[in-house]
Amino acid sequence: MGEMIAKRIKEIRTENKLTQAQFGERLSVSQDNVSLWENGKSFPTVEHVINICVTFSVSSDYLLGLTEY
Repeated sequence: MGEMIAKRIKEIRTENKLTQAQFGERLSVSQDNVSLWENGKSFPTVEHVINICVTFSVSSDYLLGLTEY
């Protein structure tokens, strides 16, 4: 599941044409955190998952890899 979260975070960021730094700014996290998430070296907290879903209008099921959309 961790690989899917990493993949989906990167997909969401690139679909919105954002750099890691810009993506992080929208979520109030550093570029380093975004990089760690995208590389599967760390995972967003529940609060960050919720923030990603709300900010980018995606479902938590999608972000977690439980659905395809």
